[in-house]
Amino acid sequence: MKSKQRFADLRVLSTDQLSDELLKLKKEQFNLRFQRATGQLENTSRIRVIRRDIARIKTIAARQRDAAAK
Repeated sequence: MKSKQRFADLRVLSTDQLSDELLKLKKEQFNLRFQRATGQLENTSRIRVIRRDIARIKTIAARQRDAAAK
């Protein structure tokens, strides 16, 4: 998916798809942090966008777990 994912777009994903997306974003976050540390990062705002996308996915996953528990 593209950056700055819409909340509604993420809600339709399954739990497995969400975990795959989360893993992909965490890898990208690691790479961005590494680039920042070595002085190679040009678009510093990308770190913030990735961090917020990770939070969105974690929120949706928690809501799905709560809904499944009921």
